[in-house]
Amino acid sequence: MAKTDPKAVQDLTSVVQTPLQQMQAKFQTMSDQIIGRIDDMSSCMDDLEKNITDLMTQAGVEELDGENKIPATQKS
Repeated sequence: MAKTDPKAVQDLTSVVQTPLQQMQAKFQTMSDQIIGRIDDMSSCMDDLEKNITDLMTQAGVEELDGENKIPATQKS
């Protein structure tokens, strides 16, 4: 087996390490942005759900087991 030159290994490591560190930083930034957007979307969904519930309450719609029922004033 041929001997490996330690200087060549060190040089190769230096050349490869910098782009890998840059890629890792970019992936971390992207990951943080995605998580932030998911949190924002979750908050918006919660607000939307609350607004829909409020509108249903104002309209007199009853909710039972996730199914909408007709307003109490329209029941026969």
